[in-house]
Amino acid sequence: MDRPSAGALNVAPEATEPDRATHRVLNQAAPATGFNAFTQDQALSSRVGRVIAWAADKCAAVGALAGDEAIQDAARLANTHDPVLRSHDRWGNRIDWVEFHPAWHQLMHLAFSHEVHSLAWTARADGGHLARAVLSYLWNQVENGVGCPTGMAYAAAAGFADRPEFALWREKTLQADYDPRRLPLAAKRAAVIGYAMTEKQGGSDLRETQTSARALGPAEGGHAYAITGHKWFCSVPVADGFYTLAQTGSGVSCLFVPRILPDGTNNRFMIQRLKDKCGNRSNASSEIEFQDTWSLRVGEEGRGIREILTHAHLTRLDFAAGSAGLMRQALTLAISHAQSRLAFGRPMAELPMQANVLADLALDSEAAMLGALRVAAATDHIASNERERLFARVATPVVKFWNCQRAPYFTYECVQVHGGNGFIMENPIARLYREAPLNSIWEGTSNMMCMDVLRAMQREAGCRDVFIDEVSRMRGSNRTFDRAVDDLKDGLDRSRADDGHARGLVTRMAYLLQAAQMIEHSPDAVAELFIRTRLGNDWMHVYGTLPDSAAIPAIVARAAVVAH
Repeated sequence: MDRPSAGALNVAPEATEPDRATHRVLNQAAPATGFNAFTQDQALSSRVGRVIAWAADKCAAVGALAGDEAIQDAARLANTHDPVLRSHDRWGNRIDWVEFHPAWHQLMHLAFSHEVHSLAWTARADGGHLARAVLSYLWNQVENGVGCPTGMAYAAAAGFADRPEFALWREKTLQADYDPRRLPLAAKRAAVIGYAMTEKQGGSDLRETQTSARALGPAEGGHAYAITGHKWFCSVPVADGFYTLAQTGSGVSCLFVPRILPDGTNNRFMIQRLKDKCGNRSNASSEIEFQDTWSLRVGEEGRGIREILTHAHLTRLDFAAGSAGLMRQALTLAISHAQSRLAFGRPMAELPMQANVLADLALDSEAAMLGALRVAAATDHIASNERERLFARVATPVVKFWNCQRAPYFTYECVQVHGGNGFIMENPIARLYREAPLNSIWEGTSNMMCMDVLRAMQREAGCRDVFIDEVSRMRGSNRTFDRAVDDLKDGLDRSRADDGHARGLVTRMAYLLQAAQMIEHSPDAVAELFIRTRLGNDWMHVYGTLPDSAAIPAIVARAAVVAH
């Protein structure tokens, strides 16, 4: 039979050509690449540029990674190809190991070689914790899963300090290197450290620890124990060693578990399964079991929870900075998308309603960064300045609560900027949307952070006074801000400073701390609009409801880091 002609089918002949007009890609947003997240972020570089000038090159190097197209693709690959548990080798031997996509190892090497985990401890100039917080903020614009092992190493180094039996562990942990080989510590170039504390029955209540440990006697300059029990969450289960908790004769004690024993044999560390997580896909999280597992005690027996809480200040600070970085990456993606995609004949970023949303997001992003870095700066002086110690004690859970609480709603709005494309997993904003809720759970939920703020002020009265003094330093520059400081004083003095009202109280503390930092470090128009909306009554608590302001276009332009 003869083939019908195009005319018989009422199809134009040109429509059968391979370069049909319907296959042309028009008006898609340009990728957010080719930028430096440090040098081109005006708010960040102006805040820390002079304070930690010695670290500028280090920060710029990590900032360049965030805008590198190949590194962005590595982040995509690491999160697309999930880690795989290998409980046994092909001969039937139990190995309890996890295989990662090569992109994970590439990213781990980049993060550790750029000192994201260690700079606070190795810096030879003032401001090590501040500089390290900036690196964490920048790295969380590269890939979030790797931010877990870098943050754990940051805290672990503090636990090893001034303990001779852990001197080699500290030395290997602080190396600007990454060595994924499964070897005894002495044979490795560098070490990765993990934490395994949470159990099924207790969740965040570490007093419910059921895992037990029996003393074995002196060993390697410390005291050895055999641990038996389980842990419900253990991230990076291929790490070289783990802090954990177990019940001993004197109560809950902190113990350290090497993955490989000094003689090269495997410690009894069984991985039961990997968690199928909503986000943070690149990073393996697992359930593990101890069976007479060899360990060394860290600190005093029976004082394990207190020991772990000395690390928690650092991990909570890391999550506050990390969530601020995640928000900054989401903002970068949203502004880049809106500036390079047309709607109704204009770039989306120039449409008044969209510009309002972007400016509103930019205000919260800058405030989150400034609040976290203020606590990091205080952390640099904890040992030498009582005021800064008290401030860090109360402000750390404040900024951890608020930045981590705000990030999910923030990324949700950034997804909306992208429209349907933002809900597709090959778009990086979708990955951030799934990632954002996690930091508010790790290292203490929002409720736990608010309880800790109250606990700090109840146990050390100076915490309240120092916090009020901190925000009061900026009095006199804005009437709305001054009224909010007075209201906070009243709130702290009244009986409403209890668990039932803690979230409202801590939210006010967070906004005031952020506002004080913006008065000190941000342009007047930016600080004024933040205070007018977050502390005043000229906002609807929904992004995109800023009042009329001539500053809106300039705020969006200032927050943009990608050139189009």
